[in-house]
Amino acid sequence: MTHITGRGAMRRTVVVTGGGTGIGRATARAFAAEGAEVLVVGRTGRNLAATAAGHPGVRTLTADLTEPGAAERVAAAAMESWGRIDVLVHNAAAVLPEPVGSLTRDAARRQVETNLLAPLFLTRAALGGLEAAGGTVVCVGTAATLGRRAFPGMSLYGATKVALDFLVRTWAVELAPRGIRAVGVAPGETDTGIGERMGWSAEEIARHQEQAAARTPSGRVGRPEDVAWWIVRLARPEAGYASGTVVAVDGAASVV
Repeated sequence: MTHITGRGAMRRTVVVTGGGTGIGRATARAFAAEGAEVLVVGRTGRNLAATAAGHPGVRTLTADLTEPGAAERVAAAAMESWGRIDVLVHNAAAVLPEPVGSLTRDAARRQVETNLLAPLFLTRAALGGLEAAGGTVVCVGTAATLGRRAFPGMSLYGATKVALDFLVRTWAVELAPRGIRAVGVAPGETDTGIGERMGWSAEEIARHQEQAAARTPSGRVGRPEDVAWWIVRLARPEAGYASGTVVAVDGAASVV
């Protein structure tokens, strides 16, 4: 199912997946605050509506990007409205923590389809719009998988994010002749509300964030706005010489 609402004047154009909460919501609002026309995509209409509330530059499209044809519908909606896509932000992700011994095929399929296949096929569908704009693809990964670090209990989720980093490097080279850049942002521990969505209690969330802050040289967990700031700036024309790079936004946690 796909449904788009809202219209606006032509401005810089941005598509943000997973735009109903957390980093996606902050990113959509940050682009809109700079005058962009933003399309937020997600599965839950009420969350998308909350993202757009009070932000006239943000319009919404409800879609499950793991469904056949969804990527093409999202790209078509953007092209129908704008004729180009300046920025495509792949932020949507499924997080299903399980050790390998208890990982189910359904959980594995959901994470691979959401975290890896959806960005791949949405990028493919959006190539015409990105080329028309000389656009930028931004993949949101995780700092937890940078370097030679392990991610116990999150092996498949981490593997999909490592794959995104590889896509960034490869697309930067493959798509350069078409005038398209690819960059990545790797957030550290960030207060996105994922704990609540995973059913954790307030006490569990507080304990987890306290432990994460203690491991982070900056002494705190991140805010969605911390990550959104970098996404917006990496996608600016002034950042045009940056391509194929993944920027860690994690309070230095990945280098200790």
